Amino acid sequence: MTRMVSALALSAALAALAGPALAQSQGDWTLGVGIANVNPKSDNGTVAGAAATIDDDTALTFTAEYFIRDNIGIELLAASPFEHDISLNGAYTATTKHLPPTLSVNYHFPTQTKFKPFVGIGINYTTFFEESSPAGVISLDDSVGLALNLGADWQISDRGALRVNVRYMDIETDVTLNGAKIGTAEIDPVTVGFGYVHRF
Repeated sequence: MTRMVSALALSAALAALAGPALAQSQGDWTLGVGIANVNPKSDNGTVAGAAATIDDDTALTFTAEYFIRDNIGIELLAASPFEHDISLNGAYTATTKHLPPTLSVNYHFPTQTKFKPFVGIGINYTTFFEESSPAGVISLDDSVGLALNLGADWQISDRGALRVNVRYMDIETDVTLNGAKIGTAEIDPVTVGFGYVHRF
């Protein structure tokens, strides 16, 4: 994540050479489509007395943002399902899918250039489904937590932009096996996304 922040800062410096670009105005809408990689933190807690590890996955993402003020937008993030394998002490234990709809308030810096960084804060709701395990009937509870967003758009036309962003999501889920709680998985992923955004 530190490298991503440094890259955005470097791009901001280079953007000073770019020509003027339109600001995001009150009443504007943007729709975006892209891909994102959800990468859980390395230590995912203790489940059934063992160290849990959850792998990463990449899927399609979709965003819709409405600007309630100049440069301030309310954004909804949606995605196709992500799928993750869960290992305990390094041994495969279960598989789950999840959807992470996230609602954020973003501030887009008015740079007057083609490069437009933004920051956001919001709330994430993650729902898990289609869990499976050779050990029995496994279930992961839904999660609600803080979401942070850092990114930038690079305008390629009057209404189109390429976007890169990094999100942090606070995701924890209680895990049950055959009806008995066996621990809490701490996922807390960093999500890196790339996409195209169109302004209406």
